[in-house]
Amino acid sequence: MQYKKSEFITSAPSLTECPEASLPEVCFAGRSNVGKSSLINALINHKNFARTSNQPGKTQTMNYYLIDEQCYFVDLPGYGFAKVPKEERERWGKDIRDYLLNRSTLELIIHVVDARHKPTQLDEDFFYWMGVKQLPFCIFMSKSDKLSNNKRIQSERRLESILEEMNIEVPVLCGSSESKRNIRELQKLINEFVN
Repeated sequence: MQYKKSEFITSAPSLTECPEASLPEVCFAGRSNVGKSSLINALINHKNFARTSNQPGKTQTMNYYLIDEQCYFVDLPGYGFAKVPKEERERWGKDIRDYLLNRSTLELIIHVVDARHKPTQLDEDFFYWMGVKQLPFCIFMSKSDKLSNNKRIQSERRLESILEEMNIEVPVLCGSSESKRNIRELQKLINEFVN
């Protein structure tokens, strides 16, 4: 399914400043610079819609995008960035936890990880935390177009074995915002949760 209309709505620094909880929400979480904004752009087929940056930690608020007037895509601040003061990082962490645990209209968390690298300890902690809290999430392995077929398969297996050890069963898609690999599959998955 192609999304036809997308509109930037607001940047919310905390849960209390999010739009009224009236439509289903899909949020994009992950480390800074992992390609969350690029993934949103690929999903809606609009190259420069969601703000992308080469500077880690640039997204500092929950950016709300209205999709086809039916749901919101929410781009969360990245974690694991070095150039942001510790207090600021902790505040973002608390705001994001509040949002993930208490937003009644949140239907799906898309956790974006870089297919080229082993998931970091922060990534693994996040998988585990979402699993324990029984939050609905899937994992999108981004930037897979930069890997050979062999390396990509190795990367997928490594991630699946990490999840297996945690006894977590969630959908995993290995794709690319550039080549559009598995973008349509992710759209289908989003639609299953949103509708």
